[in-house]
Amino acid sequence: MLSDATDKAISERLAKYARFGVNLSLERIQRLLAALGHPHRQVPIIHVAGTNGKGSVCAYLSSVLTQAGYRVGRYTSPHLVSWCERICLNEQPIESAALDHTLAQVEATIPDLSAAGREIPTQFEVFTAAAWLFFAQQAVDIAVIEVGLGGRLDATNVVDAPLVTVITSLSREHWQRLGPTLADIAGEKAGILKSHRPAIVGPLPADAEAVVLARAAAVDCPVVRPTPARVDAEGWAIYVNKSTQSTLQYRLSLAGEHQRVNSAIAIAALQTLRDQGWQISDRHIQSGLAQARWPGRLQWLNWIAPNGQSHPWLIDGAHNPAAATVLRHYLDDLQQPEGSLAEATLLKPASMPQVIPTSTIWLMGMLSTKDHADVLRALLKPGDRLHL
Repeated sequence: MLSDATDKAISERLAKYARFGVNLSLERIQRLLAALGHPHRQVPIIHVAGTNGKGSVCAYLSSVLTQAGYRVGRYTSPHLVSWCERICLNEQPIESAALDHTLAQVEATIPDLSAAGREIPTQFEVFTAAAWLFFAQQAVDIAVIEVGLGGRLDATNVVDAPLVTVITSLSREHWQRLGPTLADIAGEKAGILKSHRPAIVGPLPADAEAVVLARAAAVDCPVVRPTPARVDAEGWAIYVNKSTQSTLQYRLSLAGEHQRVNSAIAIAALQTLRDQGWQISDRHIQSGLAQARWPGRLQWLNWIAPNGQSHPWLIDGAHNPAAATVLRHYLDDLQQPEGSLAEATLLKPASMPQVIPTSTIWLMGMLSTKDHADVLRALLKPGDRLHL
């Protein structure tokens, strides 16, 4: 991991590109990758898009493939604490020296592009190029690549033949850049679907589903629609492959009812890889799902107040109304009287406190671009307290 000083140095290195903001286009990243020798062409990938659930699915996929013995890259964004988190190799964040060296290699090509009258790449494009370069130099067997924003014009969307593409979910977010309607947003997300390459698509609203399936048909992209896992009385998740009717029983390390969907999507993607010849056993899947980690999402911590009293503290990154609704449902289930807990609470980590308060104190911060009103409406209930 990066030290505070090194993390600051990385931030300062990248700051000069931040002024170019978000500028959705593939031209700059393609020129940048060409100047680096096309490293993205050396890396087989699983490409993951969606409004919510991308991070969990990426965590599951990376964990399972690592358990299967492969050399696995993972690229996600944004980071929680340090830039290192974005680029991982077999579940371990990139070392600070390696990150600094890789970014320097990418930056070395930028003056030539500028001299040729080309647009300077954005910060996300620079970092994405660094991820591709690092994975190619590390000769990864496979990389799990999360879309940054949208899909069609996202800097990660430069691979013509991904092993599998995934669309986890769709709801209204980033409409300022992706379009005002859910159908517009779906069209951008569906831009990662590639001709004759299999896709795993999670449950979608009807208008978004129509757009995604139409795009899949247009490019002759075979689509798998996994059924969410069910949970039995002992807390085991059970996934059924609709094509083969085979079942897989497993434990989940990530909490919340929505992980029934996310884990099913990941399993379907892994089984699709297996159909392509990748050596991934049921045991690898079970072990990887049980060991996956995705900090900051329904993560329980324990805060000790100055008076010595212990308080359960739940951290989550919900930043749109759909995610806020999931978070509220999770708390509602936990706050029900014993014996009436919903199925979702069986998917809970051992770190969760035994006693859950019946009201919630919220400490929240959100960007000005987020849908504050709908998020607050989804989260707040009578008796709750809010600190902004």
